[in-house]
Amino acid sequence: MTAAGVLSEEAERAAALALDLRALPDDFYDDPFPYYHRLRRWDPVHRGPDGSYFLTRYDDVVAVYQDHHTWSSDKRVEFAPKFGASPLYEHHTTSVVFRDPPDHTRIRKLFAPAFTPRALAALEPRVARFVDGLLDRAAARGGMDVVEDFAAALPVQLIGDMLGVPREERGPLRGWSLAILGALEPEPGPRRLEAGSRAVDEFKGYLRRLIADRRRRPSTDPGEILSALLAAEDAGDRLTELELLHQCIFLLNAGHETTTNLIANAVVSLLEHPREHLRLRAEPGLITTAVEEFLRFQSPNQLGNRRAVREAVLGGVAMDAGTLVTLGIGAANRDPAQFPDPDRLDIGRTPNRHLAFITGIHACAGMWLARMEGRAAIGRLVARFPNLRAAGPPVRAHRARFRVVSSFPITVG
Repeated sequence: MTAAGVLSEEAERAAALALDLRALPDDFYDDPFPYYHRLRRWDPVHRGPDGSYFLTRYDDVVAVYQDHHTWSSDKRVEFAPKFGASPLYEHHTTSVVFRDPPDHTRIRKLFAPAFTPRALAALEPRVARFVDGLLDRAAARGGMDVVEDFAAALPVQLIGDMLGVPREERGPLRGWSLAILGALEPEPGPRRLEAGSRAVDEFKGYLRRLIADRRRRPSTDPGEILSALLAAEDAGDRLTELELLHQCIFLLNAGHETTTNLIANAVVSLLEHPREHLRLRAEPGLITTAVEEFLRFQSPNQLGNRRAVREAVLGGVAMDAGTLVTLGIGAANRDPAQFPDPDRLDIGRTPNRHLAFITGIHACAGMWLARMEGRAAIGRLVARFPNLRAAGPPVRAHRARFRVVSSFPITVG
């Protein structure tokens, strides 16, 4: 270190070359972006001790996502030693997000009707009403925890509606989702693996009872995906029982985690950047570009993974078939080659071709739903309360794959 506490170039390069995603330093979880910048400068196609590579340049990440013929999403080979013959292995190798065509195409098209512009337009008033109810409760108390009382409450209730889960039975949903996704960390450890497998089993048991009830009494709610999936089965577009169960679990996980992280990180970012907060209050029409900037600046999903199914070259580095790569989504979204002044929050940034929802055939099917929830939640919060203040520091989870705020108390007076 220099006297100013900044790494010398030699030390910076050594730190980049030594980074191991399976043994990250504690300060990485609070602020990974200096690590990403060092890697991008000194070792952008970084080979870890386990022989896998970590990509931090925007163009390299895009190249992998757009070439699904070379880079597979199928996780059976990668997850077998990590999860063994566990419920977690069953889930993460059956979920649509970790399947290749033709299975990925077949399953994904069954979800498509729920995410059309018409379907989302019908949901928007429901989202606005629910957000307003959460803000009413915050006003009555004079504050709230941004995560528990707001950012997580909205998507859990919406996904509960989409799955047809009765309101009084939604209590375990968030815990199940956090446990299942927590096991996707680069080095989850035995406690996370045990909790994740238990959550998969409990959720499957619950869904079996829910599905049996829906077969007897189909919902008339046009926004409910579960009944639509069952109707597709009746029309001959069948999912296996396991596929049906795990796509429902995936729907909760994907719909909950991304949106919760988007909203929570947005509130943290606004309160840490008061000029942009005032700018959004003064120009509420910026909410659309603001949401895109929040997605770029603190990407809800920081890491992705792919496996080479044939020889490939990335960033000038030759890789054999079977090579595993970790895609630095959060790093790519701070790449100065793509985003001028990338560490500056600019709620009017255009263009903004961030990779928060990735790209290619696996681009998030629910991205427009997440954006709509983000616009409603953040826009209405800022408009409703002119005097938002932090009542304590944001607490970040010990998570590398997702950019997670565990708690953040604010006052709304």
